[in-house]
Formats: sequence, C-alpha cells, structure tokens
Amino acid sequence: MGSKEIKRILIFCAISLFTLDLFSKNINEYSSENDGQNSEIEKTIAKPLSVLQQEFLDLRFGMFIHFNIPTYGGNDWCDPNLSPEVFNPVKLDCNQWAEAAASAGMTYGCLTTKHHSGFCIWPTKTTDYNVMNSPFKRDVVKEYVDAFRKKGLKVFLYYSILDTHHNIRPGWIKKENTQFIKDQLTELFTNYGEISCLVIDGWDAGWSRISYEDISFKEIYKHVKSLQPNCLISEHNAGKYPSEELFYTDVKHYEQNAGQKISKETNKLPAQAGIPININWFWKETSPTETVKKAKYIVEENIIPLNNAHCNFILNVAPNRDGLIDDNAIAELKEVGKLWKITEAAPKLTIFKQPIIASNLAKKQKMNSSWSYDMDISDFANDDNFRTKWTSAPQVKTPYLEVIFDKETTFDAIGIVESAVSRNFANDGNTRMDSYNLQYWDGKTWKNIETKVNNDLVRIHRFKPIKSEKVRLQINSCKPGLAIAELMIYNENQK
Repeated sequence: MGSKEIKRILIFCAISLFTLDLFSKNINEYSSENDGQNSEIEKTIAKPLSVLQQEFLDLRFGMFIHFNIPTYGGNDWCDPNLSPEVFNPVKLDCNQWAEAAASAGMTYGCLTTKHHSGFCIWPTKTTDYNVMNSPFKRDVVKEYVDAFRKKGLKVFLYYSILDTHHNIRPGWIKKENTQFIKDQLTELFTNYGEISCLVIDGWDAGWSRISYEDISFKEIYKHVKSLQPNCLISEHNAGKYPSEELFYTDVKHYEQNAGQKISKETNKLPAQAGIPININWFWKETSPTETVKKAKYIVEENIIPLNNAHCNFILNVAPNRDGLIDDNAIAELKEVGKLWKITEAAPKLTIFKQPIIASNLAKKQKMNSSWSYDMDISDFANDDNFRTKWTSAPQVKTPYLEVIFDKETTFDAIGIVESAVSRNFANDGNTRMDSYNLQYWDGKTWKNIETKVNNDLVRIHRFKPIKSEKVRLQINSCKPGLAIAELMIYNENQK
C-alpha cells in the first residue's frame, strides 16, 4: 500500500471520528433538552398502588383549572371548529394561579390539557389544532407545571378521550384513534416531568357514548403506567359504576354538581370529588361579578367531610380570557386558607381493591336464566347498565343466570353486582344471595370454579384462567326479591 493510500485512510478515519463525536454530542444535547425532566422518572421504582392512593389522599385539597379554547367560546362545550385565532391569553400568569392555590391551602393543581373540543394547549406534533397555531404561541402546560412545582405543589393533568374536533366520538371512531391518544399522552408524560395523577373524562358515559372497547381502556391505562408507573388514573365514571369497587380507575372521581354524590358515611375507596367555585367550569363573561362559593361552605361542607371519607376535594377555579384568575375568586381562596390548614395526614385506607381494567366479555352476549320476575329477564344482567336488573321469580328456590359465548372464551375473573333495588321488596341495602357457586361448562357438565364466597352487594372473584363457552351463576339459596344488575366476565391477564 502506497503512502497516498495510507494518507487517504487516515484522513477518512479522522473525519469519521469527528462526525461520530459530533453526532453523539447532538444526541446528548437533544436528550438533555427533551428528556432531562424524565431522567429521574426513568429511574423511579414503581410504588405499590395502595401507597400511591394513600399519598394521593394525604394531598387533601386541590385546584381544578378549566382553561382551554372553551374559555373563549362562551360554552363549556364550545364549537369544535372554533379557530385557534381566538386563543390569546395576553396576560397569562400561571404563577398567579399557583399563588392562589397555595393561599387556600391547596397542595396540587389539575389543568385541562385537552377538553372535549380537542384543542391542545401544548405544542403537540399530533395535530395542528393546538396553541402554537394561535396568536399566543406558548406552551401553557409547561408554564403551568413549572409554576406549580415552584410553589411546591403537585401536578395533575386532565385529558378528554371524547374529541369532537378530531371525530373521536360515536359513529366515527377508527382504530388509529387509539394510537392518536397514546401519542398525545406520550408527549404529556415525557415532556413535563413527574405527573402525579391523570384525570380522564369523556369516556364510557351516557353523554359521551365511547365504550372501553371502542377505545381500549386497558391499552391506554397500561401505556400511561409504562411511561410513569407512579401516576394514578382517575376516570370520570363514578356516575355509572358501583362505589364498592374500582372499575376502570385507580381513584374514583365524583362530579358533584352533575349529581354524582359520594357517601360520606360508607365510602372506603380512594376518591376525589369536585365542584366549580363559580357557576360554570369554564370562565364566562358573568364570572367576575358572580357570587362565588363561600369559604365556610367550601371548608365545612366539602373539604372536611370529604377528607374524612377518604376523598380529596378539588375546587375548580377558571382563569379568564387574559389568563388570570378573577379578583372575586382570589379573595375567597384567601378566606379558605384562613379557615383551613392541613394539620395531620388523611385517615388511612383500611381496604385495598385491585382495579378492573379489562373489558367485560359478558357485555351484550346471549343470556339465559331460570324463571324471571315479570319483565326483568336475563338480558338486563349484561346490558352494561347498573340501573337495570334481572330479577328471579320468587317461586324459584335455586335460580341460575348464565352467559353464553359464541365460541370458547378464556376468562380469569367474574364480577357480580347485586341490585339493592327490587320491585315489591324493601330496599334495605342487604344481599339476598345467601349461597352460590360460579360454574363453567366443560362440554358435558357444569364444573364449579374455586372461589371464596362473600356477602357483599358487589363481588369480584379472581381465579386461574378457564376456557369455556358458558359461564353460570348458580344460586343455592336466596331471599325473595333477588336481583342481579350485572354479571361480568373478564380476562385480566390477557395482553
């Protein structure tokens, strides 16, 4: 090999090493800029859910912040095609929000990153319908999280599954919508540091009509946990599901002014309940002159009794179109802070429930039963409605209720929700099902599933996976008026 060839090789190697070094520096700078906030999150060891739930309850009191394009639309559900040009909070000061929260003794905030009309107040790459295409052109989510952390407050985010701008709504849902949601959540959970709780809305409600099958709850839940394992999920579904179990949520969420009332006497599960300090959730032109809810009412009828019932109180305070909280709300929050202080940890949870996150396989399948009472036939026990029910005819001493699949189906959990309301019988809140067996059909006969019987109105039984075409609830003895609101079947361990 000649000297010229050796020289060329040496020059090539030097250029390659320089390029590789430059590339590495660029990658490191990019990682530092975009992922630096999450370096600690990646190292975080996942805490037990029970620990996270208790830490949540120890927060006691937080600020809901409804601030998004509906602030400029005149309605809480604004026009889904409202131009981004209207979004221009020229005096936005998230530090003012944080100061107001701290003055009331609040310990966390929760911001509406995307409401039902689909506008994103962070610079998302998933859609042009976002704050960077407004005159404002600033990342509201970042300013919020920075301001609240600066005051020592925890950060929650609100996110709506229902999205009328991007047609994530009944009749329009496509497979790719799930990936769209996951991409948006990936941005929120990798660019803004530790998020203590994700409050989800617009899913599995009578007004949204998006089921946990249309957009897979299990897939979204696991995606969030994969990004931040210590982030709790609080789904707006307490209006539908029984209060005795955690159906599709880590923390039950009650929207009190929508009629979702938590029992302050019997609740045992981690929960959050909220109302707005004004009349509406989003700011309206009348908000600055409205009589806001008084500090005495907020403290004595909400914070204290809810906290004693394993429930945080989250008070919505809506910033105006300039991006500031109005004076009337600021003044009342200071009065709250004078009346109430956190002096001790919240009451300890005494029970732990594993959340149901899998789809209900029994929903809308064929049903069969022993003789039903009048119109309350078996189909009402798997219609995904806890207000309807199958009622056994009083003459039947050992009634049964069964689900029939179109093909062999694998399952590992069964839920029974017994209705406390039964026609012509007293609503005493007690179970009428004294003894029962859960069974599956092995092709020739009914086999019992090994489970531990309990006497709660809501029962979740978990066991090793079974594959069968038919599942039966065989009731060995019961009192007159037995009614089953829902018989549910799950495959929790399916990927």
